[in-house]
Amino acid sequence: MGENRTEEDLMHSLANDLAEGVLLRQQGPHLSLYQPTHRRRPENQQDPIRYRNLVKALEDSLRQMHPAAGVRELIAPFQALGDDWSFWNHAQHGLAVLAARGFFRAYRLLRPVPERAIVADSFHLKPLLRIVQSADRFHVLALNRQAARMFEGNRDALREIEMAPGARTLAEALGDEHTEPHTTVASYGGPGGGGHAKHHGHGSRKDEIDIDAERYFRAVDRVVVEHHSRASGLPLVLASLPEHQSPFRGVSQNPFLLEEGLAGDPWALEADDLRARAWQLVEPQYVAKLEAHAGRFHAARAKGLGSDDMKAVAAAAHAGRVATLLVEAESVVPGRIDGESGEVHAADLAHPHVDDLLDDLAELVLRAKGEVVVVPADRMPTGTGVAAIYRF
Repeated sequence: MGENRTEEDLMHSLANDLAEGVLLRQQGPHLSLYQPTHRRRPENQQDPIRYRNLVKALEDSLRQMHPAAGVRELIAPFQALGDDWSFWNHAQHGLAVLAARGFFRAYRLLRPVPERAIVADSFHLKPLLRIVQSADRFHVLALNRQAARMFEGNRDALREIEMAPGARTLAEALGDEHTEPHTTVASYGGPGGGGHAKHHGHGSRKDEIDIDAERYFRAVDRVVVEHHSRASGLPLVLASLPEHQSPFRGVSQNPFLLEEGLAGDPWALEADDLRARAWQLVEPQYVAKLEAHAGRFHAARAKGLGSDDMKAVAAAAHAGRVATLLVEAESVVPGRIDGESGEVHAADLAHPHVDDLLDDLAELVLRAKGEVVVVPADRMPTGTGVAAIYRF
């Protein structure tokens, strides 16, 4: 990729690209590569090899339909990424690479994804939609009296993110404005009045610490609300010693803060232990969200405003009628949706212009500003892999 290529150049923001429709505006052919990756040796030594095999599959598929010069142009950035060892040394749990003419995106992912190499009329987005949707994502605030750290994750992985400035440490938040104990001077002596002065503190050291802690917790809460929670809408798990839980909650104005926190020293936990304990607190909320979606679907279908029939849903999505689409995460339905009529045609995934029907449905709904929710198989309200709630 070249030594001057920065991390920001290489890794674009997945959430922003999806929200701004960047991935829906590219001209085909569309190349989508997915693979699980590893963060540590020796497992990560095989990742570049597996990646090159997937790139070769993309190249073979392209050659069925496109001239050699065009194929080389599309494959060149994939090959450059494969040779960038600094990239592979900073892998996460998964990788997605999307490319079209004049367009190339590489995303490190917080959860593993199945290996896929697809050339089609549109990008394969379902794994990415599952990752960015808020259903199972959450924030963790690790806190003590002196410092705060922010983490973002899901059921599979957790990583530390850069906390917005202003309250990362007590010193950063309060500067030189630490509370000082107040003192007075009194004279004590005998009847003749020959005494000596003694200094008495009216504010103990504990009072001073408690006042500073409250001020610091207020500052942390303000930064987290303004720069993290409000922007993402993700549930927030407070991870702190038990004696810090109540004081923080007493000053917090964060509507996304979960009622139950993770009581313990977060600095003493490995990232995976922190993730597992936080997920136990978040999972009931996640399940409730999916059950609410399922309930809305059943109510809509009873009124004729919902369907789980693939052909009917495709026609409705083509017409812009789908408000919410639930698609099964693990299901793959080979086929194509006719761009002119919205009709569904069965096809072979090996064909260079064929993708997963569920993925194509999701793209149609996103183009019409609808909501797409990728749901685990055991939480899907239907057996067809799809459930749609119509606008009208």
